[in-house]
Amino acid sequence: MYILGISAYYHDSAACLIHDGKIIAAAQEERFTRIKQDDSFPYQAIQYCVDEAEIDPSEIVNVVFYEKPFLKFERLLETYLAFAPRGFRSFASAMPLWIKEKLFQKYNLVKSLEKVFSDNNNWSEKLLFSEHHLSHAASAFYPSPFQNAAILTLDGVGEWTTTSLAVGNGKTVKVLKEMHFPHSLGLLYSAFTYYTGFKVNSGEYKVMGLAPYGEPIYADLIKDKLIELKEDGSFHLDMSYFDFCTGLTMTSEKFHKLFGGSPRKPETELSQREMDLAASIQKVTEEIVIKLARSIAKETGETNLCLAGGVALNCVVNGVLSRENIFENIWIQPAAGDAGGALGAALAAWHISYNRDRNHSIDRDEMMGSYLGPSFSNEQIESFLKDCGAVFHKLSEKDLIEKVAIALTEEKAVGWMQGRMEFGPRALGNRSIIADPRSEFMQKQLNLKVKYRESFRPFAPSILSEYVSEWFKHDGSSPYMLLVAEVKEQKRLAMNEEQKSLFGIDKLNVPRSAVPAITHVDYSARIQTVHADTNPKYHAVISHFNDLTGCPLVVNTSFNVRGEPIVCSPADAFRCFMGTELDVLAVGDYLLFKNEQDLTLKDNYEERYELD
Repeated sequence: MYILGISAYYHDSAACLIHDGKIIAAAQEERFTRIKQDDSFPYQAIQYCVDEAEIDPSEIVNVVFYEKPFLKFERLLETYLAFAPRGFRSFASAMPLWIKEKLFQKYNLVKSLEKVFSDNNNWSEKLLFSEHHLSHAASAFYPSPFQNAAILTLDGVGEWTTTSLAVGNGKTVKVLKEMHFPHSLGLLYSAFTYYTGFKVNSGEYKVMGLAPYGEPIYADLIKDKLIELKEDGSFHLDMSYFDFCTGLTMTSEKFHKLFGGSPRKPETELSQREMDLAASIQKVTEEIVIKLARSIAKETGETNLCLAGGVALNCVVNGVLSRENIFENIWIQPAAGDAGGALGAALAAWHISYNRDRNHSIDRDEMMGSYLGPSFSNEQIESFLKDCGAVFHKLSEKDLIEKVAIALTEEKAVGWMQGRMEFGPRALGNRSIIADPRSEFMQKQLNLKVKYRESFRPFAPSILSEYVSEWFKHDGSSPYMLLVAEVKEQKRLAMNEEQKSLFGIDKLNVPRSAVPAITHVDYSARIQTVHADTNPKYHAVISHFNDLTGCPLVVNTSFNVRGEPIVCSPADAFRCFMGTELDVLAVGDYLLFKNEQDLTLKDNYEERYELD
């Protein structure tokens, strides 16, 4: 039985196909359209899933949408009525779109499916609707290695729900408690994302990365004025400080007055105030999540915890939660945001609607390393490289691994594209830029000359799983780069008094460990453990680098530039390679060196492949 899950129309649209409960394929639409966080109907992602399964569309028994549009419309109407006459501008701008399109979403979904598959196929009869947070909960629990678990989902808002506490047992998921809009931890964090000058729904990572440069001097003010926090983690926001219910911004003038001025304008210089605000909201978020986790552990008696929802992508919070040892085991859905809702919707239909048992292993999860996207054969890669005029070398796998490892020791930045693309926001060694973590200049070099992003942004290490406890204060796996851990003391570098006295962004220039390129200013790192059984080729590259250097880890950042999605195809990878200061590109069995390319090819290539 094939079931297709879809998420769309808010941000990060995606599709997922399962077969008898097993995940076959999943991908975000942005990777195909090259529009970051594309919210449109996932035409190409759906087509990819069906192609990957090699099935006829008629074999799909159900298509499941990840939320219920009528409930969301109800929430919008009730919110506008509750705050009337405030918010009329927002109401006037939102309603035409809802009345024209979103209110008739079932009709639009059916028409879009007919457009994808060029047929009718009774899609109207096959279409089901999940609930937003049930989709999150299902995505968190069903692929996990647990037979029983508490489930915590946190995000901005679904239909009404912003936070849910549930329990998974075998094939069942039972919701115990919910918190409803407008009281939302995700929207609280997004309000500070907006106020510090970053883009809501994408800049939250930047706030998290900025936090260690500041001090949480506003944390008490946040708890005194903005939020009423109870011991069980439940909370209420004082909505007079916010404008997301009725306005076109996240924060109100009262919020601005409380924190000493207007929001920072995007792209302007960061001040110590933004760093301290980031540190403060990060600390408050950690406190709320810890209280929620303690509450659900006490109420359910469960020893395992599953997490999903956009807030679950805050790997600093996840690291704190792990260290608190409230639960024996924690598993986080790697596509924890709305893209993962497509996966959860399909799994919820299989296990809940069809009452089917799970086939899971206690030794590993069912996400297959989250390598669920498209792959490309060597024949496809070579055909493309020849067609675009690239200079390349075809190598055996052994020689490719050896030459890439040597390039890393020479402080070369390497674009690494292999196998199936990752599902979710993290590059996990198949669509990655990798580099030598021992280099003192590599973080700034990658940020400014390859990624074209803010210099303060930290980079993550990919470390051989068998070495993780030697380098970090973490003993266990973290295959999805969703936990932050501290570098061990014996790997750190001593600082002199002058270095210790630095504050703010000046901290960036102080090397803090034997692997400074991945060590954040608070000695932390967002670790990814690499396992030979889930990604043997990536494991082999790091192993060979370790043989050459005695360092069992590499810098791993997503293979893209600022403002673009992670690369999907050889064309995407080559465009990024030619348009940045990457030194080496390894795609399939083919190795390319920048100094061998015709650099005038860049302009011709971009014009020729503009629509690819």
